[in-house]
Amino acid sequence: MEPIVLAYVGIALMVGLSGIGSAWGLTICGNAVVGAMKKAPEKLGSYIGLSALPSSQGLYGFVAYMIMQPYLVADVSWFVAAGILGAGLLMGFAGLVSA
Repeated sequence: MEPIVLAYVGIALMVGLSGIGSAWGLTICGNAVVGAMKKAPEKLGSYIGLSALPSSQGLYGFVAYMIMQPYLVADVSWFVAAGILGAGLLMGFAGLVSA
């Protein structure tokens, strides 16, 4: 296996898990907004603003990918590839559970 594959697995985990966490958070928040709208429909604006907050985790994963992109070169070393994998796991897991 080439080290670049290990680096791309880290990037995929970084973006993928953050996106899954964002979708999961939006689902939970959207369900809560629907329940709250039944009780007080006049507060629609504040509910929509609060329901958009979990989407930031997906953006954080994408920003982390942009930060790691310069290190994705064809002759990446095993050390750098392992670092990208570790960063991907940490960022992906943080994005998954924080939303």
